[in-house]
Amino acid sequence: MPTSARTYGQFCGLARALEIVGERWSLLVIRDLMLGPKRFNDLQRTLPRIPVSILTSRLNELEESGVIRRRVLSQLDAGVVYELTEYGCELDHIVLDLGLWGARSLSYPRADEVYTLDTAIISLYTTFQEEEAAGVHVNYELHHLGGEMIVHAMVDDGSLKASAGSLPAADLVIEPQGPAILDLLNGSLSAQDAISSGKVRVEGDPAHLELFTRLFHIPPAPERPTGLSVH
Repeated sequence: MPTSARTYGQFCGLARALEIVGERWSLLVIRDLMLGPKRFNDLQRTLPRIPVSILTSRLNELEESGVIRRRVLSQLDAGVVYELTEYGCELDHIVLDLGLWGARSLSYPRADEVYTLDTAIISLYTTFQEEEAAGVHVNYELHHLGGEMIVHAMVDDGSLKASAGSLPAADLVIEPQGPAILDLLNGSLSAQDAISSGKVRVEGDPAHLELFTRLFHIPPAPERPTGLSVH
């Protein structure tokens, strides 16, 4: 339970939730543990800018709140990993929904912003449109950063399994150039234009790229109001 110095002093579920996961870096730690258990060093790699002291504090706080737990691996693979508890796993859809909400305000990445393998995988879950995937069976392999980072997505009748690495049975291999993947996801670049302009290279049936833009999509954010609102 949060200490009194770090509470909002309100008897409210939202206030309590923010007391548990609202500290800086907490939700990003949870985001990366959504993909499976990780060692402390693994989290340092997926969150390269978090100070060691802050990562230690966040893990301790989340463990005390029952969101994560530590587990000792077998002797053959000795060590301690952190993983989400059943209570922590209930945050999955909340984190994905919040990620999609935030993605609607994304512009091109700045030079000082990192794009990690875990982020690439989570972005597939974040933008996945279940209703568009009903009855669909298709596999994708995506090459980011010139092929240095490879992830795959397997769509099976409304469900998605995404992970790191290549997929020999992929129906389409997608290699976006620069920020073209964001343009595809938010609809500012059509599949046909992406291929014809060379902004996206594909291996396989090009029709699967148009399907990809329907299966993985970032809806546009509402236009920002200007001036004063008068009723």
